Amino acid sequence: MLYDLHELQRSFLAPLAAFTDTGSQLFSNPYSPLAYTPLSRQLSATYELVHRLGKDYQKPAWGLNTTRIGTEEVAVTEETTLSQPFCNLVHFQRETNRQDPRILLVAPVSGHHATLLRDTVRTLLPEHDVYVTDWIDARMVPASDGTFGLDDYVRTIQAFIRHLGSDVHVVSVCQPTVPVLAAISLLAASNEPCQPRTMTMMGGPIDARKSPTQVNRLATTKPYSWFENNLIHRVPGRYPGAGRHVYPGFLQHAGFIAMNPDRHLRSHYDFYLHLLKGDESDAEGHRRFYDEYNAVMDMPAQFYLDTIHTVFQEFSLPRGTWVIDDQTVNPAAISQTALLTIEGELDDISGEGQTHVAHDLCHNLSQDKRQSMTAKECGHYGIFSGSRWRSLIYPEIASFIRRHA
Repeated sequence: MLYDLHELQRSFLAPLAAFTDTGSQLFSNPYSPLAYTPLSRQLSATYELVHRLGKDYQKPAWGLNTTRIGTEEVAVTEETTLSQPFCNLVHFQRETNRQDPRILLVAPVSGHHATLLRDTVRTLLPEHDVYVTDWIDARMVPASDGTFGLDDYVRTIQAFIRHLGSDVHVVSVCQPTVPVLAAISLLAASNEPCQPRTMTMMGGPIDARKSPTQVNRLATTKPYSWFENNLIHRVPGRYPGAGRHVYPGFLQHAGFIAMNPDRHLRSHYDFYLHLLKGDESDAEGHRRFYDEYNAVMDMPAQFYLDTIHTVFQEFSLPRGTWVIDDQTVNPAAISQTALLTIEGELDDISGEGQTHVAHDLCHNLSQDKRQSMTAKECGHYGIFSGSRWRSLIYPEIASFIRRHA
């Protein structure tokens, strides 16, 4: 019922969003005579702010058509190399003969699209052959394709690793650190030939008992039944996934906003001031960020509930109680795949030690196959996006991968 009410609200807001978009253009376009009237800039800024608050945000494009390798501008083609009902394996094919390390970048299923890792991919592209897990919005997956749980996520990662071969280097960001470590643990336990060269774990809740954050505390203060009864809804009839049970993206987005409401309020007010001053560069930066941040996707209900139960309530991976296909997940089985863990000093999503604990779990790895890094003055998103990612963290990852390639 809540999802239907949300769709009704979107329907009511659509005409307002269209009207304010037109109004903003009328009072700002240099070819419009209204752009030269008194208060035109104030009216245009007000219209655009209302438009952006009321519009519906679609999945952004990757927009990575070129990369620079040395002094050469190289074309990049986005290609889906393997497709599953809930995920596409996307390859950013560079027009070059370079034989660079192959990377499987595992994006989170946490309410945002994989394009949230655009800056991550852009930075990796000049020196790596990059593949990304592009998860599909659950409301777009027909109910006939069945359910998708956390164990299915692990199987999907294993399928992608087998597809790419043993030379692959796996980089996981945030939530997927847990299923990625599980996937590689099971490959190692079965002594499969397709074990990755390296695995890089970035800001993930491998053991959420350590330095619990606000996100962790929510999962432990509410029973499993609360999440099942209050956060799971059916997809309305207008979408291909009609009838599927999901954790709606708009609820996750509301949770993100509620964590830092003052910051978002200030950001929108600053955006309005930038428009008044004609500071287009800062205004465009705001647009780019919120075009990505406000574009959310639904999660499969079973995956969301499994994550709450397995990762944040039972802590099944660090406790050694996670069983997939009758096989216990045991990271100690990993002896070939080198491990790099990265945490942000100011991360308010995955607390201190939650990622580095992977070294304790993978205790059969030799010391020369281990490395850890805590990025100073770096928050959760700064681990994989922004200036600190590019200048501090990426060089560590690139060096680590080439050392073990």
